Amino acid sequence: MNTNAFVDNAKVMAKGQVTIPKDVRRVLGVSNGDRVSFIVEGNTVRIVNSAIYAMQVLQQEMAGEAERAGIASDDDVMALIKEMRDED
Repeated sequence: MNTNAFVDNAKVMAKGQVTIPKDVRRVLGVSNGDRVSFIVEGNTVRIVNSAIYAMQVLQQEMAGEAERAGIASDDDVMALIKEMRDED
């Protein structure tokens, strides 16, 4: 078992609600008002911090876009910014 892993439990209430245990909220980095996402894979469900998950999905989708656009260095980025500013 993963050394960072632990087990915690929560009771499902009448309306399907559960309270996320404090230690789990701490690990997820969520607090009052934050959102979580449920990722269902077969009969396993992962609960993740929605903001972090959205950023990870965006990073995966954007991977390689700079290379495909011919941007390989900081100089290329600066040239693109200058070009875009000149168009305004």
